[in-house]
Amino acid sequence: MRFRKISLPFLMLALGLNLAYAKKEPKYEKAHQLTPEQAALVEKAIAREKVVVKNIQERTPLVETYIQEMRPDQKLYQVPTGDTYMLTRIDFRKTFTNKPYAARSEKKQGFFKGSMSALSNIGKALHLDKESYNVEGFSQMMFLDPSGFDQQHYVFSYVRREFLGSVRTWEFDVQPKVKGVGRFYGRIWIEDQDGNVVRFNGTYTENAGEDNNKEYFHFDSWRMNMQPDLWLPVAIYVEESQRIEGGKQVGLRAQTHFWGYSLTLPTRDSENVSVQVEGAVDQSADSQDVSPLQATRQWVSQAENNVIDRLVQAGLLAPPSDFDKTLEQVVVNLSVPNNLNFPDPVHCRILLTTTVEATTIGNTILLSKGLIDTLPRNEEAIAGVVAFELAHVALGHHIDTRYAFNDRLLFPDESSFQSIKMNHSDADNADAAKHAQDYLQNSMYKDKLANAGLYLVQLQERGKVLKQLNTPKLGDSMLKTDGTPWMADLAKSAPKLNQDDTTQIAALPLGSWLKTDPWDDKQHMLNAKIFAPMNARDKMPFEVTPIYFKLQRYEDAQKAPAGTSPTGAPAPATPAPGNN
Repeated sequence: MRFRKISLPFLMLALGLNLAYAKKEPKYEKAHQLTPEQAALVEKAIAREKVVVKNIQERTPLVETYIQEMRPDQKLYQVPTGDTYMLTRIDFRKTFTNKPYAARSEKKQGFFKGSMSALSNIGKALHLDKESYNVEGFSQMMFLDPSGFDQQHYVFSYVRREFLGSVRTWEFDVQPKVKGVGRFYGRIWIEDQDGNVVRFNGTYTENAGEDNNKEYFHFDSWRMNMQPDLWLPVAIYVEESQRIEGGKQVGLRAQTHFWGYSLTLPTRDSENVSVQVEGAVDQSADSQDVSPLQATRQWVSQAENNVIDRLVQAGLLAPPSDFDKTLEQVVVNLSVPNNLNFPDPVHCRILLTTTVEATTIGNTILLSKGLIDTLPRNEEAIAGVVAFELAHVALGHHIDTRYAFNDRLLFPDESSFQSIKMNHSDADNADAAKHAQDYLQNSMYKDKLANAGLYLVQLQERGKVLKQLNTPKLGDSMLKTDGTPWMADLAKSAPKLNQDDTTQIAALPLGSWLKTDPWDDKQHMLNAKIFAPMNARDKMPFEVTPIYFKLQRYEDAQKAPAGTSPTGAPAPATPAPGNN
């Protein structure tokens, strides 16, 4: 058999034709034709998506986005180099102004066709508006495509069936087949009972067949069955690890959380609320006189109750939870050996912000969810931060009593951060830190204070770059303005940080302790198995991590044993800190 030589020009021509043909190949894989059953489920999902969009438009949830810029690290894989925090209350019907709720402007257009003009001014009130990130861009990831999610605009390919928790889902790959700004490209999970999309993972694109991700991030968006026949967005994880900006490889991780779905907007600026107390008996004839000291304490308590109620109404403070009892037991463990005989019990509550902060309102200690979530799982670490706030209570560093007049708290929710002053002065913090150190030395935690101080050392180390995480929105930071801890003596008792020591857990990633019910804002302990880190990369102190939910249907959650949250996260009646 004879073989002819192929000339070089002919070879180059052939290669050129092949390359030209390859360039014309579509980006997306050819979709497989759906079976009648699969096509019916897709049509049901398309119809249900319109219902979800309508339900979202009728709600006014709070939206919190926390972003960490990341850079590659040979030992830890990635480390944070900066952060951004945004908190917004979103309303698709009306928009917030300084006093009333004004009608939405119809002039603005875009991805939401004007509805995003309903974003509140909470972010501006906190001075968090940053040009490099757009809160609208992170909020839009709660939607697949609010105006064009159908088979005229998208192609669907069946993948497989999968359980997300106890919810059986069907997976489909989705790709746009027509041009359009913000078309979704990725994978969706459809629950097989009613056809709701419960998760979608991918990105947005402008033109079908073109890889244009310069303006869009990749994200993983989750929904939860919060009420009968009602699935709503609960959290979104964003990650980009291979972006090139300015000739440097950069990345980011971000979490967006939604809560406060059952909150309702006030219909007018001044709104009186009447509360009836069942079983109240008039005993005025038998009451004793009130001393000036008692009257003063009652006045402070009235201001405290007014502020707490207002923060709950605004969706910034969680209702009382079982986890509060854990914190209050630590208060008792500190109070008894130090002979702190408070006239009224000291209570603890959880601020719903991711920022690491704490404060006091009268006899109530407020610790942020971000602070609790990053504490290592030992009781002495909790005692370290509780002691600092307990000292404020003992020293009488109470909230401004002007809030005893309820009319001072009649302002729009987005003004809460500007109108309510809850932070302490530097002098008060320095005094409280000194007394807190004494409380700890006299307590059952005195032999384990090195563990408590380790958290502050890690916070100081990461605080150099995670400045937004350590910038309080309502209360006090654990760090001074120079970046050193207020509880400096406690930090000095800690051993040196050792990344390679897997037994040394200085701080945990965000989201390690608590779970927020997005419907009613209640806090529940995570029912997650604790795994010991195998290497330095597993520690991730104060870092943003991926999100994964064990989904549960609302009806199944209602049949669960007492003490289980509607979202499926068990909340033990008497939770206690464990060990890593």
